[in-house]
Amino acid sequence: MDPLRQLRYFIAVAEELHFGRAAERLRIAQPALSQRIRKLESELGARLLDRDSRRVELTEAGQILLVEARDLIARWERAKSLVDKAHRGEVDALRIGVPPELAGRVLAAMLTAFENRQVRVDLQELTTAEQVRLLTERELDAGLLQYPVEVTGLESGPVVETPLGVVLPRDSPLAQRTSLTLADLSGHGLVIFPRAAAPGLYDATLRTCWEHGFHPASVQHAVNPEFVLGMVLSGRGVAFDTGLVAQKEPRVVWRPLPAGTLSWRLALTWPAAAPHPLVREFADLVVSVVRGDSTAVPAPALQDRPQRRPWDVVAGRQ
Repeated sequence: MDPLRQLRYFIAVAEELHFGRAAERLRIAQPALSQRIRKLESELGARLLDRDSRRVELTEAGQILLVEARDLIARWERAKSLVDKAHRGEVDALRIGVPPELAGRVLAAMLTAFENRQVRVDLQELTTAEQVRLLTERELDAGLLQYPVEVTGLESGPVVETPLGVVLPRDSPLAQRTSLTLADLSGHGLVIFPRAAAPGLYDATLRTCWEHGFHPASVQHAVNPEFVLGMVLSGRGVAFDTGLVAQKEPRVVWRPLPAGTLSWRLALTWPAAAPHPLVREFADLVVSVVRGDSTAVPAPALQDRPQRRPWDVVAGRQ
């Protein structure tokens, strides 16, 4: 029997927890359904259901199979849809998540560069944590994630690194210097995005601060650039940024940190199974646009590596 049909039969029984209702839903005879479930259990070598004359319950193995079966069916349906649309010359909109901190000029360059393709690019402003969740749920086709981040079942293109500097009030004594180290910030507070937005990056940032002699006197959380500016101007702390925030407000300055101290590491990431047919092409585009931006440089850790295609790089193994 078709394995996918077997899984559909199992899903019906698992959801109804009643062979009679499941058989009616599937429009087959109940004895035939019972026989097929027994055959599936035999093929898998595991009992999937505990049943007697009064009840039907999933075993632990059955609970695991239900999750996996739903995922397999969803992937198959998506694959069929993509193949059918590609055959007709149609492609679904490309749904891309981007971090709120990404420069507007970079977003515009991505959209402009992709205009020649017959597909609509739907950009959504989302934190890394939100993107990971939506990628897992197949609500996004790809996401521009801020690394480090733990991902399962996802692939990514090359990492692009953007160095960070310090944003501080123009009247601060430190503003008189042309560059700063993290140790120079001793005694200051820190304004940073909430940990829930990108836990890996948050932890890595604070760890780097401690390792380089900056133990923040306080930590204030802010997402919106205007809120970050307000916190810095009011003396609540310094902030790390690519330099864009300081361009918006003359009362603050941006000072670079030594190369390799702190950075944003971005990579376009997508579901490994049945990805959107244009996602790898968009990954190439993201790399060229972000690396071409004046604030971005190739990640030093990647420069000496052999060139690989974006789709050969697995997230978490860069």
